[in-house]
Amino acid sequence: MDFSYSESELLFQTELRTWLEENLPEGWLDGNRNIPADNKGKGEFLRDWQRKLSEGGWAGISWPVEYGGRGATLIEEVIYEQEMARVKAPPVLNIIGTAMVGPTLLDIGTEEQKEKYVRKILNGEEIWCQGYSEPNAGSDLASLQTKAVKQGDKWIINGQKIWTSYAHLSDRCFLLARTENTGKKHEGITAFLVKMDQPGVETRGIRSINDQYDFNEVYLNDAVADDADIVGEVNNGWKVSLTLLSHERVGVARQTFRLQKQFDELVELAETLEKNGRPLILDPIVQQNLAIFRAKTKALLFSYYRHLTNSIRTGKPGPEGSMDKLASSELGQEMLAYAMSLQGAENTLWKEDALVDASWQRDYLRSFGYTIEGGTSEIQKNIVAERILGLPKDIKK
Repeated sequence: MDFSYSESELLFQTELRTWLEENLPEGWLDGNRNIPADNKGKGEFLRDWQRKLSEGGWAGISWPVEYGGRGATLIEEVIYEQEMARVKAPPVLNIIGTAMVGPTLLDIGTEEQKEKYVRKILNGEEIWCQGYSEPNAGSDLASLQTKAVKQGDKWIINGQKIWTSYAHLSDRCFLLARTENTGKKHEGITAFLVKMDQPGVETRGIRSINDQYDFNEVYLNDAVADDADIVGEVNNGWKVSLTLLSHERVGVARQTFRLQKQFDELVELAETLEKNGRPLILDPIVQQNLAIFRAKTKALLFSYYRHLTNSIRTGKPGPEGSMDKLASSELGQEMLAYAMSLQGAENTLWKEDALVDASWQRDYLRSFGYTIEGGTSEIQKNIVAERILGLPKDIKK
């Protein structure tokens, strides 16, 4: 396996590093990574960052040049995620738009949809959310109950979505609704592009365990969409949804590289904390546990590189991505739990009372979502078992 970059890839990396040094929020590289806690302030901060990324040509880098992207190769995408993880760059507010909705429209959207939405997605003028999960249709997405009924050239949508990230800040939603009941749950589903700022859409924030409001419930009461807002064909939304989900592969790379950074910070934490006047890093048990985490994070990284190499050879991502997602989400949660144990009883302290940077507490609480979002660990295990190991399919009732 060759880990070296080509000359052009090294130039790409240098250009990105230089841009980040010049454009990250003031004090960011010195550790002052303060994002406003209130919804309005956080939204404005992240919109500004999205706009800056777009102006610099660093939003949607894999998109075609004619739509504002760089036409980046898969390796360049990996370099991008690696560098963003290295500096712990602010999150991309329009990640649903740039990573999934935009690429899907570029793949199968109409020319009118591309013209109307794509550039606004890239520059953050319009923020997008994803209307997939429902109270009784999360991992089993095909069981969704939200319905859309045709009335003239309009579609009237009624139902409920849940765990909708950034819906409270979003202008539009890529939404799945049932448009026909054929008796087969994967049929009769249609993908719509729904305007959030309309009387028929109500968003209610969900306070997460880490005191954040990134998730939402979305209620649709006679919400309206036009024929022109349908992606793909009527009743063929399941195929459209698979197209959108296929673009999530870069998210796996993002988490894999963040874990490399997180391990380094875990070592720094062990060097900072003391027991009986001695740094915890000198404790042989702590050293042993850190060595195990070092081995696990490197194994995850090399496994990802192996799967990436296969994707480059075949031209498409394979089911191995489920292995990477499963391993990275489980390992991330495990490492954060260990960071809590290193702090002892002080791990219950919060915010300004915390013994160390309270982001450890916040990230630990957030980590319980790692094994749920993007397909639960149970779903990923089924995919690995069936599509990689060749085991019999799970019995579905």
